[in-house]
Amino acid sequence: MPRPSSIEVLPPDILEKLQALLRDRRVSQLEVVARINDLLADRGEKPLSKSALNRYAVKMDKAGEKLRQSRDISEMWIAKLGNAPQGKTGQLINELTRTMIFDVNLQLMEKMEAGEDVDLEATMSVLKDVALSVARLEKAASLNEDREKKIRDDERARLTDEATKFVRDQGLSVSQESELRNFLMQVS
Repeated sequence: MPRPSSIEVLPPDILEKLQALLRDRRVSQLEVVARINDLLADRGEKPLSKSALNRYAVKMDKAGEKLRQSRDISEMWIAKLGNAPQGKTGQLINELTRTMIFDVNLQLMEKMEAGEDVDLEATMSVLKDVALSVARLEKAASLNEDREKKIRDDERARLTDEATKFVRDQGLSVSQESELRNFLMQVS
């Protein structure tokens, strides 16, 4: 098993500081190394090398780019689907999840073929968590859709009541009022 990188063994608070500094595009990698090494020196820890920081920054940039691409794709599909029936959105989420699981499986097989250690239990746990998260997202989306439908239905009923009351006050017959009510409920 390869030894952990010098970044992976940093104390959690220093790692958080390092990540915050890397996200700040105004701070160069040289400044990040200097600031982190000052913090490490105060604690009597070994300094961080520029190359270790650069490798970590490149790795985080790649992960960030994948996340941005994923968000862009999701936004594109959401915009395309718009107010599509919840079932279609759910199908999209399920398809994205299947694709992700397939990608993870491919990566696992590649690592196993390369003789790298693979923690199948941890991977399966993550995939299980993803599946549970997807199920919860679909349930929440369905609840939101139901809530929005109820709000629209309540507003439609309120407006219909106001319109029929208005025309009743204008002298419409009960049958005309009933026809108007039915028409308004169908149109809105």
